[in-house]
Amino acid sequence: MAAVIEAYKDGRGNLHLDPASAVVADIAAALGRVGDEGGMTQGVARLILEKRSEIEAAFADFDNLCSKSAKLFDLNDHQRMAS
Repeated sequence: MAAVIEAYKDGRGNLHLDPASAVVADIAAALGRVGDEGGMTQGVARLILEKRSEIEAAFADFDNLCSKSAKLFDLNDHQRMAS
């Protein structure tokens, strides 16, 4: 008998049973092939999803550093730390 299920569609139109699987598929597609013979793409994509908060923080830092409002200082004015 037919039944209704909840599914998540990735960017390629494939259905997944949970949102994490759909996002991992999208990340894997964006990365392309990593490693030999089909390689590590799926594992790398899962790791990216697991480390999302750390990666987002790194990108936020990067965006801040690249923005015109980033504060610059003269290294000559910076005291060297004692060895």
